[in-house]
Amino acid sequence: MVKSVLGVNHQGLRDWFIQRVSAIVMGIYSIGMMIFLFMHWPLDFATWHQLFVPTWMKIATILCLASLLLHAWIGMWTVFTDYVKPASLIILLNVVVFFSLAAYFFWTLQILWGVV
Repeated sequence: MVKSVLGVNHQGLRDWFIQRVSAIVMGIYSIGMMIFLFMHWPLDFATWHQLFVPTWMKIATILCLASLLLHAWIGMWTVFTDYVKPASLIILLNVVVFFSLAAYFFWTLQILWGVV
């Protein structure tokens, strides 16, 4: 049995459910973005900027990003625990992934809320 890393208790059904819901959220967001891009082609900076000015779009983007980060975290945790044997390396890789994903989240927040 693999012990949880970083105090995160991974449970099979919960992780499976989170990955499916996050995939649906990312799919809906991606389809919406594709529709927007097709309707506004060719896209210029002003149109792109106006897309991210409304608060609802910022929230939708953050929701999609959070879904992507959760999806990636569960996926990477699963790959590491399945294929990496030394426990110390699993911990190191999980720490690197965790801090990378956290940095991406805060960087995206800074970018999105910088759009006025």
